[in-house]
Amino acid sequence: MASDNNRFARVIGVKESLVLIEVDEQTPIMKNEVGYILLGEERLKSEVLRVRGRTADMQVFEDTRGVRIGDRVELSGEMLSAVLGPGLLGQVFDGLLNPLHELAERYGFFLPRGVSVPPLDPNKKWTFTPSVQVHDKILPGGVIGTAPEGPFEHRIMIPFNEPEPVEITWIRGGNLPVDTPVCRYTTSAGEERELTMQQRWPVRRPISEPLMRRGFSERLYPREPLTTATRIIDVFFPIAQGGTGCIPGPFGAGKTVLQSLIARYSSVDIVIIVACGERAGEVVETITEYPNTSDPRTGGTLMDRTIIVCNTSSMPVAAREASIYTGITLGEYFRQMGYHTLLIADSTSRWAQAMRETSGRMEEIPGEEGFPAYLDSSIKSVYERAGVIRGSHGETGSLTMIGTVSPAGGNFEEPVTQATLSTVKTFLGLSADRAYKRFYP
Repeated sequence: MASDNNRFARVIGVKESLVLIEVDEQTPIMKNEVGYILLGEERLKSEVLRVRGRTADMQVFEDTRGVRIGDRVELSGEMLSAVLGPGLLGQVFDGLLNPLHELAERYGFFLPRGVSVPPLDPNKKWTFTPSVQVHDKILPGGVIGTAPEGPFEHRIMIPFNEPEPVEITWIRGGNLPVDTPVCRYTTSAGEERELTMQQRWPVRRPISEPLMRRGFSERLYPREPLTTATRIIDVFFPIAQGGTGCIPGPFGAGKTVLQSLIARYSSVDIVIIVACGERAGEVVETITEYPNTSDPRTGGTLMDRTIIVCNTSSMPVAAREASIYTGITLGEYFRQMGYHTLLIADSTSRWAQAMRETSGRMEEIPGEEGFPAYLDSSIKSVYERAGVIRGSHGETGSLTMIGTVSPAGGNFEEPVTQATLSTVKTFLGLSADRAYKRFYP
């Protein structure tokens, strides 16, 4: 897209992972647009954070060594987006939705800069079964067919950002790759479009927002409890299905272990684990355990219904912030299908620290303990994407979000913990004293 329109900028300043670019007067640029810094054969993926006239600040998701003033920047014209479709379940992604197993097979365990792999395998075929016919009128977000994926039916939906119902003009079934057209439809404006089994969606925009604004989806009040199979939580501190919760506690209190138990035994269909800034050892333990642990709900392995988005403390800080939004977008996608989804974020404190680093490089006015002044609103905007949604096709799905908070020294008065406590509905505080006495939930 960018190469067709010749939309380029140039670097005029570099400050660690923050790059200042300049465009000419005829080149439009927008916030959260994806750009690529061109260094020979390398293309360093970046995101526009702030636009000021003809200049813009971009955060680079890679190491910026070698970036110089005058280097060209290719502007894509697209927002930072997630690819959604069959093949997500059972995968391990980084914060930008690159499959890590595929990257390791291609490039080894030490990844070079500027490489990326499609999130969904373009060579794998899926059995698509249509559920609508030609001339049917379908609402945005409505289901046109299914493709079996593990123990679930992956529902293929009309793009969520269509403004009006569409009319199906052609549809076919069979064993097809995700990027092959399976349907054509006509919009209310008379434009004909093709639809594949995969679609893209900006990670910072809730999927349900355009659907609810136009009356095609409805947000419902959570009424059912989330059964975690941990008796002290289910009896005394219950979490609503489609609600929010937090697990604050100092180092060694058992936050990750409790989250693992909740993910393993909760009454949900799909689990999404976002390891945001955690130690690599804990992430490796999760990746190796889940494929070998039986799932009490489906009889298969836990990995069959789990997606892991990991951005460990050794990975670039800039991608750490994006990993939370990527995980939430995946959860919203399965919720829109009608599934009950659990999102576990470990830890939101590391995500807030990444925001603090980026804010400092942008020379924004700091708030308490150096965190940006918009920390509270950012945390609220993340947790508010959880909830119960009735989709366009009548199915009701939920997204429950549980985040851990790692306050330094167990101080619950620090800004991240306080902002989280004012947002979530369930507080599962852990104590270091009880943990040292072996009193675990």
